[in-house]
Amino acid sequence: MSAQLEAAAFALDGTRRRHAVRLPAEPFDGVVHEAVLHQAVRAYLANQRQGTAQTKTRSFVTGGNQKPWRQKGTGRARQGSIRSPLWPGGGTIFGPLPRDYRMGLPRKVRQLARRSAFSARALANEVFVVEPLRFEEPKTRRMAALLDRMDLGGRKVLILTHGDNRNVQLSARNLADVAVMRYQDANPYVVLRAGAVVIEEPALGALEQGADLGEAPAPRERKPKAAAPAAEDEGGTRAAKAAPAARKAKAAPAKKAPPKAAAKKPAAKPSAPKAAKPKTPKKKG
Repeated sequence: MSAQLEAAAFALDGTRRRHAVRLPAEPFDGVVHEAVLHQAVRAYLANQRQGTAQTKTRSFVTGGNQKPWRQKGTGRARQGSIRSPLWPGGGTIFGPLPRDYRMGLPRKVRQLARRSAFSARALANEVFVVEPLRFEEPKTRRMAALLDRMDLGGRKVLILTHGDNRNVQLSARNLADVAVMRYQDANPYVVLRAGAVVIEEPALGALEQGADLGEAPAPRERKPKAAAPAAEDEGGTRAAKAAPAARKAKAAPAKKAPPKAAAKKPAAKPSAPKAAKPKTPKKKG
């Protein structure tokens, strides 16, 4: 028999206790049967199917009672009905019909699969024990803050309560990837699908103190976003009035300047006619 498994314990405000708690041997026996888990998950998914898909064979399609053309003499392939599966609008061959996909498992196999699922999560250190979640009213913000303090924000979390806890269900209903159900209703599929399993302490019964985990780490503080400094002038109101105008000016598309007309070249001045040179008479020799 394997050693007894332990899990970290948290207070209602999300602070971790110094000592872990020892998980009960039922269902945390530390033995994981993968083949049984496969059967349980396969049976669970099969049982979720409705099995109502249905297609029409050629006998269910209206029309096609007479032969579209004669057997011989047309040159075309012989046909007996326009509702043949080879025709558009005809019947479907081997299509789905309503059936029952339900799979059954023996009771001892289901119990073994449940123990294996819880043991697999405990061996991976993904089981957390928390004090009773006493919410006076549904508060999503309080539930989100609790998961953040436990460093489980943004993960797939399964919260198992001790009996019906309506306020806890309503508080976690609007959180993504957070599911709430009773501890006795947990099945292998939902346990394995969750990345972290949070269990109320009364659901596990009386728990013994476990190993010393040391001091709890300080909670991480979220840094607020730094606001841009606003420019102020002497009066303080002038800058506030100018800010919306500046935003509008930035948002408005800049108007393009009209293209400049090409400068016309000055017309060339008519040149004065050159004076004709007087012809010198040739000397007769």
